[in-house]
Amino acid sequence: MELATSRSLNDTANNTHCPVALTAKIISGKWTLLIIRDLASGVKRFNQLERSLHGISPKTLSERLRSLEEEGIVYRQTFAEVPPRVEYSLTEKGHDLIEVVECMRCYGKQWLCDANNS
Repeated sequence: MELATSRSLNDTANNTHCPVALTAKIISGKWTLLIIRDLASGVKRFNQLERSLHGISPKTLSERLRSLEEEGIVYRQTFAEVPPRVEYSLTEKGHDLIEVVECMRCYGKQWLCDANNS
């Protein structure tokens, strides 16, 4: 694994070229990783995401989905039906983040879940 050295961190103090900082900027918003986690299992509608993400407001979910769409991580498909139907799915760029989410799940399971903290 290639990690940044102190010198390279100083060279990119503003983090404009640091891959970790750039990725963190996209996925660090509250709920963002959980939205990606839920979309990893397939296409979802807004209400399905809202139900699976207990406590998220419709406004926040809408903002996060819009942001992920702008970043090219989520694809939004609108169907011309009555009532209107909108479905969300991960793009190729979004699918590449599933590995990040899976690594976080493994870390959390090993180090943070109650069963392992004894």
